[in-house]
Amino acid sequence: MTVTYSKEVATSNFSCFLKLLSRWRGSIYKLLWKDFIVFAFLYFLLSFVYRFAMNDYQRKVFEMISLYCESNNARIPVAFILGFYVSLIMTRWWNQLALIPWPDHMAMFVTANVQGADERGRMMRRTMVRYICLAFTLTMSCISPAVRKRFPTNDHMVQAGIMTENEKNILEKIPDKYGNFFIPLCWITTLVNRARRENRVKDDMALKTLVAEINEVRRCLATLMVYDWISVPLVYTQVVTWAVYMFFLASLMGKQFLAGKQDMYFPLFTFLEYFFYMGWLKVAECLVNPFGEDEDDFDVNFLIDRNLCVAYTIVDDVHKEQPEMIKDIYWDEQEFEMPYTVASEPFRVQYPHKGSAIDLALDIT
Repeated sequence: MTVTYSKEVATSNFSCFLKLLSRWRGSIYKLLWKDFIVFAFLYFLLSFVYRFAMNDYQRKVFEMISLYCESNNARIPVAFILGFYVSLIMTRWWNQLALIPWPDHMAMFVTANVQGADERGRMMRRTMVRYICLAFTLTMSCISPAVRKRFPTNDHMVQAGIMTENEKNILEKIPDKYGNFFIPLCWITTLVNRARRENRVKDDMALKTLVAEINEVRRCLATLMVYDWISVPLVYTQVVTWAVYMFFLASLMGKQFLAGKQDMYFPLFTFLEYFFYMGWLKVAECLVNPFGEDEDDFDVNFLIDRNLCVAYTIVDDVHKEQPEMIKDIYWDEQEFEMPYTVASEPFRVQYPHKGSAIDLALDIT
């Protein structure tokens, strides 16, 4: 679901960012067009009524209300409130992204420290990383609607191969009043200790390293659960939402072109103001929970698939088949230059920076 455009902006030029403005998927236009149409309709409706459906007295009252709204609308600190709110939401969004545990780190520790080329050793390594992925999936099924729809029950996880029937039976017997995402991590610690007793983990330092990584995964998953539990205070969200909507409700009257003033018919800057401020609010609304189903929310289902496949590759495929060590092509050369393709030749740089003081002219006499 994540909308990425890194390729389009890899090299800055005159048109690259202009092209981004025309994209629809994940754009502010897609978020805002319905609200904008309603706002524009109400604005022109009031303008039509003022111009053609009111008598002189009614116009005078309308103008009085319009001037009152225009003079007091600036008292609503929309920019300040929105800026602080969006900053808070963006910080939470980025922190949650950074908390997503990748199994690669644990898989590296497992493949380095859990030895054994036999079937049992292979089974231990694969089971350890699968438990990491299972803990992640259980956590996401609690906080992400997209994952919950994919794995509504433990049976669906069994069918997907991320959980076994025996593990499902054990998991369902354990009281889950306070959640059960940490249970697979407990299984890993037991499995790691068993591997140590069987001398598949070479020493206690390696055992400590594995357990520390398991605890780090548990910390990340538990913190994600806390982020899901403790939202941005509702009163703050309400204040921001009310401030924005009341600001533009007052703008419907306060930004009207009145008799005796220059009539521009089309309120360009009023609409731009609506586009920027309301767009700002919509950004915050989309990012407040990044595990939902918006276009810019995290691709958690993809991560579940990717994590299991990559973890198995690290502890199994890569573990059992290593490339042969040979002399590299620069073995007998002290100084060498790696080749460039024709396309990359313009980027060849000879020693771009040796230090800012290297060429400093000094009087050493």
